[in-house]
Amino acid sequence: MEELRKVFYNTMAEMMHEDPRVVYLDADLAGAMGTAGLFHEFPQQAFDMGIMEANMIGVAAGMSIKGKIPFVHSFGTFASRRCADQTFLSGCYNKTNLKIIGSDPGITAETNGGTHMPFEDIGIYRSFPNMTIVDIDEPYLLQKILKEMAHTYGVMYLRFPRKGKTVYYSGTENFRIGKGNIVRDGADATVIACGIEVGYALEAAEKLAKENIQVRVVDMFTIKPLDQELVIRCAEETGVIVTAENHNIYGGLGSAVAEVLAENCPTVFQRVGVPDTFGEVGNKAFLADKFGISAKYIEGAVRKLVLKEKGRGV
Repeated sequence: MEELRKVFYNTMAEMMHEDPRVVYLDADLAGAMGTAGLFHEFPQQAFDMGIMEANMIGVAAGMSIKGKIPFVHSFGTFASRRCADQTFLSGCYNKTNLKIIGSDPGITAETNGGTHMPFEDIGIYRSFPNMTIVDIDEPYLLQKILKEMAHTYGVMYLRFPRKGKTVYYSGTENFRIGKGNIVRDGADATVIACGIEVGYALEAAEKLAKENIQVRVVDMFTIKPLDQELVIRCAEETGVIVTAENHNIYGGLGSAVAEVLAENCPTVFQRVGVPDTFGEVGNKAFLADKFGISAKYIEGAVRKLVLKEKGRGV
């Protein structure tokens, strides 16, 4: 399977060919993103804005007002922190039609290190009204959600790793922004994960199955608006919820799920996520262990909670 950046390129090219309203703006990272070809194929629809992310958002918002459907890209750090005010005012407050792509979220920034490693981007954008947030690490899902984004009006933030290519869908599934997807069923616990953590969650579920602990895995690729109905259903049916995210434990998926559970269905619950800290240089495997978000940490959290619940039933 191709890397996600190649899937992104192919899908953007397809959408730009089919609809001249779809435009692509990049903050001087087309080489890293593998999208340089768009400037040659679509000279009237693709624009390199230079290393000026805030200005890029303003330009894209203006394009939206004139009827375009702008997709803008930078690394997740710069697509969130650096242009937060412009996204808030020119995007959300002004109710424009911006599609913001933040590549290499969290530990997937790898050797670019702490300055390029966004653990806070979801937390920033979750507090913005009129904002949709999506976290993906699967090629078929990315392709279909990009197309849905193009056909859905509003400000959206999509984060995904450029080099990711983990496959757990067949390509025949239907996906909807705002609805989670059960990728593995189980009755003893539910892991609600997003982005790269879905793959880790599936790995943890396989190992726990050998201990006769059956784990449901939910790909909660839309973090805002959260699929509250599915969260409550999983809590009621499995009794144990663990969230897993490639993000600070504050403000992201874990916080969103905790809010739903606290208000609707108090449940045995634990968050697996990055502690309240900054990133650092390293490869993905090293960093996943360093920050406690690899499969073994999900496995450990589920095992602890399930055994605790079984102990209560004795």
